[in-house]
Amino acid sequence: MNLIAISFFVFLAIFMGIGVYSATRARSGNADYYLAGRDVPPWLAALSAVATNNSGFMFIGLIGMTYASGLSSIWIMTGWVLGDYIAWRTVHQRLRVVSGEMSAESIPEILGGDSKGAGRRLLLIVGGLLILFFLGLYAAAQLKAGSKALHVLFGWHYSVGATIGFVIVVAYCFSGGLRASIWTDAAQAIVMGFAMLLLLAFALLRLDGFSGLFAALNAIDPKLLTLIPENLEYGFVLFALSWVAAGIGVTGQPHIMVRAMAIDSPDGIVKARRIYFLYYVPFTIAAIIVGLCCRALLVPEAGVDFDAELALPELTRLLFPDVLVGLTLAGLFAATMSTADSQVLACSAALTNDTIPEVGSWRYGAKSGTLFVASVAYAFALYGPDSVFALVVDAWAALASGLGPLLIVRVFRRPVATPVALGMMLAGLGTVLAWWQLSSGIQSSIYAVMPGMLAGFLVFGIAEAVGSVRNSR
Repeated sequence: MNLIAISFFVFLAIFMGIGVYSATRARSGNADYYLAGRDVPPWLAALSAVATNNSGFMFIGLIGMTYASGLSSIWIMTGWVLGDYIAWRTVHQRLRVVSGEMSAESIPEILGGDSKGAGRRLLLIVGGLLILFFLGLYAAAQLKAGSKALHVLFGWHYSVGATIGFVIVVAYCFSGGLRASIWTDAAQAIVMGFAMLLLLAFALLRLDGFSGLFAALNAIDPKLLTLIPENLEYGFVLFALSWVAAGIGVTGQPHIMVRAMAIDSPDGIVKARRIYFLYYVPFTIAAIIVGLCCRALLVPEAGVDFDAELALPELTRLLFPDVLVGLTLAGLFAATMSTADSQVLACSAALTNDTIPEVGSWRYGAKSGTLFVASVAYAFALYGPDSVFALVVDAWAALASGLGPLLIVRVFRRPVATPVALGMMLAGLGTVLAWWQLSSGIQSSIYAVMPGMLAGFLVFGIAEAVGSVRNSR
């Protein structure tokens, strides 16, 4: 076994050991399994949130996108980070307060709000089903991202990496639930940041700095240095705003929002937000520059069909000594697995708490639901689309539009009748599904989250206006 393999498996074992050790801090009950007992320190929740938000997508999807499109990809993450900041400033603390008052253990419970009887049950089921399907797709993207890293590292078929990832996800979930995910996320956030900055430094040294980088990109294709994307059918402003909406769409991502619910107090949200963006902003900038360096340094031979989403693992092998290759790819693989673990746990909560609560009341119900959801995500990873970027942005759009508007309205404590709440969810999701049927030019010009979330809010606004008219008579 070579040094890369030894380093990879040693560091992967360390990450897994952290997750398994978390079981020693676990307490009985679903609140501990799904929310880590609501006593997570802000710094730990922040590192966990940034890692689970940026593992497979950032290392595989975004860098692959930057490799293909060049400098113009900067607007995707500029908008995304800005929208994410708006959500942290306006929604997260309110969510922590409301979820604590309701003793809610899942996002669908928040969506159900103060609805009663059959109406609340319907909202729980619809919200749970949306999470099960689309967050299951999202988890599959993480398994696929991890499998791509192992394909480059060992030459294994993608199915082998997905299978190993499935086993690790189940081990994380069964050991300590969300606590295991948060602990491993925090360790991986440190490794991810270290690896990205080190890779950036090595790549720029190889290219003789930014001047060498830009010269190399210009020689390959001058369009790679174009700041504004070409062929935007509705102009740059709507394109940029649609990615700001994508960031606000974090409000519809249960695996991320649940970390706000798990922080030890509402006041801790402020500290968590500062740590989160102190890490997130420079990490994002570094990832985009690394993506450009990948394009400059990894020029495929003529006639070779190169998968852009393999760019970062390939660059790591090109620039790093063996021990650092193993460390970086172990951190990447483990991070994608703990992100998938978070998503599987959120799906399991939606299944056993909300969709089929009879299962959740059984002693082994939560873990049985987790195993079922992990198996579905594994099947998606084996037989679904190959692109990690496409899987993530599609799943993100559906969840953001189907869940985000209603969750925002709920945490602002606005009364919403059950038919209106259901209409908001279905209008948001339906708009996204319809948007996917439009031409590729329209889809690439305006990300589906913006029209999807606007549709959800429009339903609420119409209901409010109709109610005001009736009350004035």
